[in-house]
Amino acid sequence: MATIAFIGLGNMGLPMTANLVKAGHRVQVFDLQSEAVSRAADLGAAPANTAVAAVKNATLVISMLQQGQQVSRLYTGNDGLFGHLAPGSLVIDCSTIEAETAQNLATVAAGHGLDFVDAPVSGGVAGAEAGTLTFIVGGSEEQFTQARPVLAQMGQKVLHAGSHGAGQIAKACNNLLLAAQMAASCEALSLGLDHGLKADVLSEIIHQSSGNNWVMEHYNPVPGVMASAPASQHYQGGFQVKLMCKDLNLAMSLSQASGSPVPMGSAARALFSLHQVAGNGSLDFSSLFYLYRQQKAGG
Repeated sequence: MATIAFIGLGNMGLPMTANLVKAGHRVQVFDLQSEAVSRAADLGAAPANTAVAAVKNATLVISMLQQGQQVSRLYTGNDGLFGHLAPGSLVIDCSTIEAETAQNLATVAAGHGLDFVDAPVSGGVAGAEAGTLTFIVGGSEEQFTQARPVLAQMGQKVLHAGSHGAGQIAKACNNLLLAAQMAASCEALSLGLDHGLKADVLSEIIHQSSGNNWVMEHYNPVPGVMASAPASQHYQGGFQVKLMCKDLNLAMSLSQASGSPVPMGSAARALFSLHQVAGNGSLDFSSLFYLYRQQKAGG
């Protein structure tokens, strides 16, 4: 079993850490929020007071942060972690960030004799807790082979997207599609409700018909239809609106760089941005359903 440093213990990072502990690893953890570190310690992780302390004697580092700037500062800023790791160590960043940032970090890591891969995840908090995440990896074939065993202990699928940064590009494409699916699903369900259909009945009809999609199967946005979905938990937990907006902005930047048309993605970003500006940034992204209901009510 390895000594692993895990940096970033939010909604995703904490259950990912728990699964590594269950697999028998020594997991040394750090987060800027001391309460998160305490929760990880209760699960069997070894708490550290700083990120530098967390990587002591670790040959593998995993980070799960929210912004590319945060990841860059962690590894290459003042007292960055790249300068504290032994050559040959593996760094896996599971954050969803700019592809260019991931590519630059891989280059800097190589200069320190380190291996770096970007491995953003799909599957949400429920997938992190159940250990059924999908990891989308960018790096060389050798680095993918090196990272795969530990990622498989936190997820069900580990996919190689291509070279450094490819994981981030694939994740942005996936979340652009997910956002459009959620917006369309909310729209269709709201339309049915306006015409007197019951949400659970319409949901089952769509689920069994050609309109079926991942949202309707696993993440129904109408409260009470799916007990396990964030919609039935007052839209708490899950994937926050503000993070979806961030990911859609990443997708828009990619579209601008390549000149790729993304009209559906642009429409989805406008809807989620409107929802965030209305003060719903911390709610799960399925709460977009309320945007339609509020508009119907004139609120």
